[in-house]
Amino acid sequence: MNRITEADVIDSIADALQFISYYHPPDFIRAMSAAFSAEESPAARDAIAQILVNSRMAAVGHRPICQDTGVVNVTARIGVKAPLDWDRPLQEIVDDAVRRAYSNDHNPLRASVVADPFGRRENTRDNAPAMLQVEMVAGATVVFDVSAKGGGSENKSQFAVLNPSANVADWVVEAVQKMGAGWCPPGILGIGIGGSVDKAMVMAKQALSEPIDATDLRARGPATPEEALRLELIDRINALGIGAQGLGGIVTVLDVKVRSFPTHAASLPVALVPNCAATRHVGFTLDGSGPARLAPPDLDDWPDLDLGDVWKAARRVDLDRLTRDEIASWQPGQSLLLSGRLLTGRDAAHRRIERMLAEGQPLPVEFRDRAIYYVGPVDPVGDEVVGPAGPTTSTRMDRYSDMMLDRLGVSVMIGKAERGAETVAAIARNGAAYLIAVGGAAYLVSQAIREARVVAFEDLGMEAIHEFTVRDMPVTVAVDASGTSLHQTGPAAWRRMG
Repeated sequence: MNRITEADVIDSIADALQFISYYHPPDFIRAMSAAFSAEESPAARDAIAQILVNSRMAAVGHRPICQDTGVVNVTARIGVKAPLDWDRPLQEIVDDAVRRAYSNDHNPLRASVVADPFGRRENTRDNAPAMLQVEMVAGATVVFDVSAKGGGSENKSQFAVLNPSANVADWVVEAVQKMGAGWCPPGILGIGIGGSVDKAMVMAKQALSEPIDATDLRARGPATPEEALRLELIDRINALGIGAQGLGGIVTVLDVKVRSFPTHAASLPVALVPNCAATRHVGFTLDGSGPARLAPPDLDDWPDLDLGDVWKAARRVDLDRLTRDEIASWQPGQSLLLSGRLLTGRDAAHRRIERMLAEGQPLPVEFRDRAIYYVGPVDPVGDEVVGPAGPTTSTRMDRYSDMMLDRLGVSVMIGKAERGAETVAAIARNGAAYLIAVGGAAYLVSQAIREARVVAFEDLGMEAIHEFTVRDMPVTVAVDASGTSLHQTGPAAWRRMG
């Protein structure tokens, strides 16, 4: 009898993680293409176009769709009669696969996992360990679902134990409205209802790997309460007007997946887990005949889009000659193409700057009147100057805004998602601006980066401060110098419900 070996598991999962780093699932591409055709908001339509163009570029170039190549999530459904040839726990086997995939010389993936999470938070450097769920099922095979989940969407996960008489749809819609744009819509929502706290969260996470079939469901009509809830949630959430990247529009979710399980008579646990525009997952089955073989998607699945037409009206900006007067002339929603030099910095760099200032140490970089981009890029390969380098969620940097704007004099901040009220006030107080690059378009953005060098905090790895020289880097004005926020005005303009 053929055996399912440790080598089969490692080879298959390592290949799957490489595969999903640069291939969107075909159902996602079809759904996103339909969203592009349906979208009426120019800003949201532009963002969807960038996501689709980036997706095709990543598929052709075999480079990551998003710079956040994610925490690995694996569900293993082990048949009780499966012929296993394993000497080690499955966690160790899966972690070996993660290490192999993330250190691939041809397509290195960004290691984002940190150990000692409430202490030193040191990067494990290999993205292990994976988040593993194991189920025993009938049969003689092992079925794996493998996904890579970025921090921006994971951080927006929600959970509540509702009263049994509560309306689940009302809770979900309210939760999505409060989530903001940090989860990088348009995407998919997984909903777990019932069970226990842990069961609900697992159901919500696992539901994200189900095929996108909202259009088919609507055509045939719901056959179960879960399917009826899906359609209600899709309609109500899209009516919120959040839109792609939170810019305002009619498409916020491509699909909503719902799973339920019996629960305690006194409880109604509900979990919500979003999946962003960098949706990455694949499933395969091992039966003892060797490693899984994954079939690449057809490049004809992607629409033929020309971003040159989209950006014809964009305003070109020279960062090396940028003045506060020019910044004051920018309007919310305006498309800009940036050229010149900018600095990078995200969570760990901001924390170190804060500490150095508190200790009276001189900073290694001058920030006054500079632009800072919140990014942790993937390592380059071949002749690349930098790997995929899309934005991280800016909201996490809000607590440093007074330091960066008032004290250090930064004039432009670039990231994704909305900023808090205090940050918006600080932007207006300093005549600065906040710009957004499209989350989920990391490979596209990296093509605008012509030079890259580490200028401070090299020990922080992907969180080191770099200086990028860019040419025609596409961004959108999200908060102008007067403090008007597109993440407020955009959704308000497109909202279709009371």
